[in-house]
Amino acid sequence: MDIGEEEAGKAQRAIQSVEVGGRLLLALAEHLSPMTLKDLAASAGLPPSRAHPYLVSYGRLGLVQQDGASGRYALGPAALQLGLAALHQCDPVRMAEPVAEALAAETGQAVALAVWSNFGPTVIRMIDARQPLHVAMRAGTVMSIFGTATGRAFAGVMSRERVAAALTAAALGDPAAGAKPPRAELVAQLASAHEELASHGCTRAVGRPIPGVNAFSAPVFDHDGEAAVVITLLGHQDHMPSAWSSSMAAALKRAAAEVSAQLGYRAG
Repeated sequence: MDIGEEEAGKAQRAIQSVEVGGRLLLALAEHLSPMTLKDLAASAGLPPSRAHPYLVSYGRLGLVQQDGASGRYALGPAALQLGLAALHQCDPVRMAEPVAEALAAETGQAVALAVWSNFGPTVIRMIDARQPLHVAMRAGTVMSIFGTATGRAFAGVMSRERVAAALTAAALGDPAAGAKPPRAELVAQLASAHEELASHGCTRAVGRPIPGVNAFSAPVFDHDGEAAVVITLLGHQDHMPSAWSSSMAAALKRAAAEVSAQLGYRAG
């Protein structure tokens, strides 16, 4: 074995006791309330006698704390510090980019990443389709809030006040000129976007605002349940079926769920 192979072998080595103990911490993270030793050990797939020494060590490190009255275990202050540090280091766009690139490679379609700016949904990254797709979308393009799948994916999970503050008639998918919609129309459009997301897990655009181009969009949620990024999968209607049950829509939703999980989001 040469040096390169030896180093590669070292990289694959793992410490089993660390993985076993880690299951206890993950089990505590999955439960919102303190757990008994019996329940915690069962959740981690361990007998209580084996779990207890790990909990003693984690208690000394502050990763776990035990209630003196009930004897139940919960995550400790050190675990909170680790979680906060992870959140500060968490960049939604950085986490979404490799998943978006994998989605484009899997489907052969174009993928856009958008964030919410002062002007509304704004494209920050475009990944080209396998087949040439002529669309007027590039980094910096502001999308219509209600006239595009990207915009409705944001609108479906945002407050009316935040959406109203960003309404503009200069976005892709909006008329060249016009006023903000009346309050009743705004409420109806927000409700429609919310229902679309609730029913299908994503929003859809069929041949609009770009003729001949279909799109599906899904929000990525952060640990607070806020829409951090919207992923949009788009392609020519000949290669991009518009059915809600299509494999394209399913692939998009899987990608959005993957990034949401990395950001600490818990569905429900």
